This record gives sequence, C-alpha cells and structure tokens, in this order.
Amino acid sequence: MIVNKTIYIKNIYYMLSYAFRVLNETEYKKIEAESFENTAELLSEILILGVQKQIKQGLVKDYIDITEDISSPKGKINITESINDLSFIKGKLNCTYDEFSLNCYLNQILKSTMNLLVRSDISRKRKKKLKNLLMYFREVDLIDVKSINWKIRFGRNNQTYKMLVNICYLVINGLIHSENSGDVKVMEFLDDQLMSTLYEKFLLNYFRKEHPSILAHAPQIDWQIDSGVDFLLPKMKTDVTLEYGKKILIIDAKFYSQNTSENYGKNIHHTSNLYQIFTYVKNKSLEIEGTGVEVSGMLLYARTNERIQPDSDYLMSGNEISVKTLDLNQEFTEIKEQLDGIVEKYLVVFD
Repeated sequence: MIVNKTIYIKNIYYMLSYAFRVLNETEYKKIEAESFENTAELLSEILILGVQKQIKQGLVKDYIDITEDISSPKGKINITESINDLSFIKGKLNCTYDEFSLNCYLNQILKSTMNLLVRSDISRKRKKKLKNLLMYFREVDLIDVKSINWKIRFGRNNQTYKMLVNICYLVINGLIHSENSGDVKVMEFLDDQLMSTLYEKFLLNYFRKEHPSILAHAPQIDWQIDSGVDFLLPKMKTDVTLEYGKKILIIDAKFYSQNTSENYGKNIHHTSNLYQIFTYVKNKSLEIEGTGVEVSGMLLYARTNERIQPDSDYLMSGNEISVKTLDLNQEFTEIKEQLDGIVEKYLVVFD
C-alpha cells in the first residue's frame, strides 16, 4: 500500500497511455472525461474497453492439447492410459490431440481476471459490463490467478493482447488485497513496486514521444576500470538517458514513500541514491572523455506529502547533479510543463 503519497487517479491513466501506446486510440478516449474513485475502477474500465475491442477484432485462438477417450482415434494414442482406463472395452482409445480453440492461456488470463473483478468491490455498473463480456468466454476455463506465468511471448498473432495482459497483471498483483467468503477486496492504489516500474516506463516513453529530436533510451553504462575483471560488478542500467547534441542527462526515477532520510532530526538526501547517480555520471563521463560532451545526472522523485521535498542542484567533481521531485497529484498539463522544463533547462532543446 502506498503511504504518504497522493496521486490523481486520472494521472495513472495518462502514465499508462505513455507506457502502452494503444491507450491513445479512439476507443479509450472517453476515459479522459470520466472520474474514478480508485485505481481498481480505472483498471476495470480499461479492461472492459480493451476486451470489447478485442471481441470485435476476434478473440485469439491457439492450439491446445486435449486428452480424452474417443471412438475415432486421432493424434497420439496413449496405450498405457487406454489399458488402465479399460477404455478399449468400450470401443474407445485414450488419445492426445491438438485442437484450435478459444480455450488458450491468454483468454484464460482475461476471463480469470474479469471473474475476479466481478467478485470485487467495484461499481455495479462495471460488474454488469464485465458479466456481459464473460458470456463470450464460455468455452474458456478459469485458472488460479495466483499461479499465472506472466512470462508470455507476444508475436504478430497475439500482439493486441499485450496491453490487456499487463492490465490483468496490475489488477491481480497490484490491487488484490484479501479474499474472504468469496468477496475480493481491492486496494485503492497500486503498490510502490508496481508504481515504480510504471513511473520509470512513463518517463522514458514521455520523452520519446513528446521530444522526438532527443535520443531517449535506457542503456547500460560500462564500468571504467583500470584493471581486474568486471563480471562481479553490479550492472549500471539507467532508467532514462537523454542525449542531444553535446549534452547527456541521466535520470534515475524514484518512487518512494519517503523522499528524504532523517539523520539526527535533520532531513537529508538518500545516501545510496546520491552515490548511485554520481557513479553513473562519472563512469559515463570517463567513457566519453575527450569528446566534449557534458554529462549531468538527476534523481527525479515522485512527490510525497512530506513537508520537505528534494529540490537541489550540485556541481560534483565537474558534473551537475540535481535532485528534484515530480508532483503527480496535479493536472497533467502541469506535469508535462515540468518534464518539458527539464529538457529545456538541462539539454537546451526547443522542439
């Protein structure tokens, strides 16, 4: 549960829309005009609209293995099972064969998530919509949502399911709190770990979309060691790296319950975070030494309700290091203004 932090529910939708471009399509635009009491309502509405669209396009089918006793053998005949079951006495054989079916894993995930939401404390209106959609999944089995394998490969035939499955993941892993007597309780907010991942993805894709003249990516920085082997050193994977002309800005996104530490009654920056961004910046500077490119770094925290919020600029060993906060509990136009301001100040870019 997120503590000490407030976020406009609508801004979670905007963050998701940058993380998943499909949410910018016409079918989802009406979400912008609605208000939501909590994140569960928002994710339910996205899932409803997404599944409605998928049904119109056609639910995906896949080959699944079916094992049963049949009178006309096909596929693989299971001799041992046929003998044990005495199925041959009935003029049948136990066979395993492939069938092109709606009852595939992706549809099982959708159905199981919608079924979970129907039993949760969301609005009656959305429960009714979900029940209507479940009618299209009559041939699909329910599965245990706690044992879903989320490592799914998406290709040309099932690409449209990618966003839907990610929404299912957020619902099941980020919102489900407890289950008593068949009723599912949901938390109002996604937990910090999931919001941290979404926050990072949102920032990266925001800069990619809104500032196309900038190279916005998340590369790994190599350790600049003079001797020894580096396979035991931790990976330096950046959250966001912005490159334009002769300037590079490395941004480390932080979504914490508290954006400062307390030391003898005094608020200070998180020491490990400062060490981390400083290490990233100095190793990158050494890597491109002699090219004339300036490297700076920023810790960008999501704002909390604490009285003191990080807002500092430092010059450390020749590199600028900033510690800032982004307020997600404001109109999205103001969030855009702050992010655009970072580009203008640190990279001097005017798209």
